[in-house]
Amino acid sequence: MSNNTDSYSALQKIILTAVIVLVALNLRPILASVGPLLPAIQQDITLSFKLASLLTTLPVFAMGLFCLAGYKLAHRFGVNQIIVFSIVLLVIAAGLRLWAFNASGLIITALVAGLGIALIQALMPMVIKSIYGAQHPKIMGLYITGIMAGAAVSASISPFIEASYGWKMGLGSWSLLAVLALIAWLLYKPDTRRFQSETSETIATPGLWRNRRSWYLALFFSLGSSGYVCVLAWLSPYAIEQGYTAKQAGLMLGLLTAMEVVAGLLFPALSAKNIDRRRILFILCSLQIIGFGGMALRPDISLWLWSAIVGLGIGGIYPMALIVTMDHHPDSIIAGKLAGFVQGVGAMIAAISPWVAGWIRDALQSFSVAWIMLAGLGILGLFMACAFNPLHYQKHYASHSG
Repeated sequence: MSNNTDSYSALQKIILTAVIVLVALNLRPILASVGPLLPAIQQDITLSFKLASLLTTLPVFAMGLFCLAGYKLAHRFGVNQIIVFSIVLLVIAAGLRLWAFNASGLIITALVAGLGIALIQALMPMVIKSIYGAQHPKIMGLYITGIMAGAAVSASISPFIEASYGWKMGLGSWSLLAVLALIAWLLYKPDTRRFQSETSETIATPGLWRNRRSWYLALFFSLGSSGYVCVLAWLSPYAIEQGYTAKQAGLMLGLLTAMEVVAGLLFPALSAKNIDRRRILFILCSLQIIGFGGMALRPDISLWLWSAIVGLGIGGIYPMALIVTMDHHPDSIIAGKLAGFVQGVGAMIAAISPWVAGWIRDALQSFSVAWIMLAGLGILGLFMACAFNPLHYQKHYASHSG
């Protein structure tokens, strides 16, 4: 099946790339802005660390759950319509936080945002691969980089907004960024009519739920995602416990996510030279092991250093796990469905990690054990990455090639 990548001019592809990145910038502020502001929030709202973990755990779980439904909804209502609907949810979720007065309000808005994020994340890989064809690893890198950049900017700036206007404004002001993305998508949305005809029921697709490799990919994706959502939730509170101010803690999370941006640009670009991505995956898993190990055992050396190393590791593994997933099938639609499955199941598994870390913090008065557990997941990732030999990809889905 042809991807029809030539139907877009070079200028159109550049504009669409910018719009995709702008949408991506909105996929993490609803989560990343909470951690640096948690002490301020806890002054107004009674929140244990275990309960505060739900502000990350529940939306991430919702992201995974609804990610699995994204393809079917898009087939019924249209890709652009679902993406527009999802961006509107992000506008509403962030905006309502301006009037949040209890934990329930924060959790509900997080769930609403989780739905919007999930649907976008389910559909965007399919859109990218269809538009850019063989160039999709680079664009996926930019897209994931946009997600990381949104986390970096919101984590760094929210404490400064909170200092002047209060924590509600620190959380709710990000609705303005979502409004910009909504306008941009409405003006420059891609032509997705072709998706409607190509995603008919006649196209053979893999039985993802029954396929071992699909679950293997989802589990591998969850390893990096677990580290990502944990630092999103708990790095800033951990830094504050280590004696840093809220602004410094926000900037530290900003540094970590900035390194994720660097990794999101660097490692997918490096991997584009060779379809065998295992060497890159080994490097990224090793960075996670070193970073989380140092964070747990020797934070006195430099929490800034360990945060930067962790950022490189998890920032690279996130897009690389998706790229490896999409490598498994040449068809953009089937690859997109596989990516949706992997993100959905992987996110639901990863959603457990912030809750576990919050429970550990309440029980042991320390996050160190949680960081050691995440270093252990990096070791597991090293072994799992050995299985990603591109010469064997086709056999896993050969019977479903259509």
